[in-house]
Amino acid sequence: MAEFTLRIDGMHCGSCVRRASQALASTEGVVVKEVRIGAARFESNEDTAPVDRAIAALDKAGYPAHLEQNESAPTVQAGQ
Repeated sequence: MAEFTLRIDGMHCGSCVRRASQALASTEGVVVKEVRIGAARFESNEDTAPVDRAIAALDKAGYPAHLEQNESAPTVQAGQ
């Protein structure tokens, strides 16, 4: 399983954490490990599709997010 970390903007309280957690938990291919103010960690058996879905789910919930590169996340270059 690959692990991903997302940086999340706009989170300010426990309610934000709960909403972001719910958005991620309802995302296909995502197994939530941790959500805290400003970041979330999750695992997936897939390479990159769940990252796009997770970012879209968080954006829909009002929390813009982006992938933080980490050692266990696969690196995908344009054109692959």
